[in-house]
Amino acid sequence: MSLSDPIADMLTTIRNGQSVRLASVSCPHSKLREGVLNVLKNEGYIKDYNKVNVRTGVNRININLAYFEGNPVIKEIKRVSKPGLRNYSSIKDLPKVSNGIGISIISTSKGVMADHDARAANIGGEILCNIF
Repeated sequence: MSLSDPIADMLTTIRNGQSVRLASVSCPHSKLREGVLNVLKNEGYIKDYNKVNVRTGVNRININLAYFEGNPVIKEIKRVSKPGLRNYSSIKDLPKVSNGIGISIISTSKGVMADHDARAANIGGEILCNIF
């Protein structure tokens, strides 16, 4: 199956898994997805993730979802930059999500990072998604 937007597919998998209170969900592996999940883990939006080798050349990522008092930690997760309309931002134009409570995940020349890390490194890039 060919996907036109693998990041949006992963975000939808996480959103759907949390809506039915699953402990973990799974999606195909890629370096970009792993970078986004690394940011989500470091910021506390997911518990953990691990790469599973299904067979030679085929890997999947198992994502352990985080809950606080029975409610999902992620209230809203939204794709910003899409394949048909990329959204790039310089460091001075980088928006704050929910007045700084949420985060934006940015794909920069130095890798995938949260918006506050991009501000500290003084680099802009493609805004992949917003999480609150």
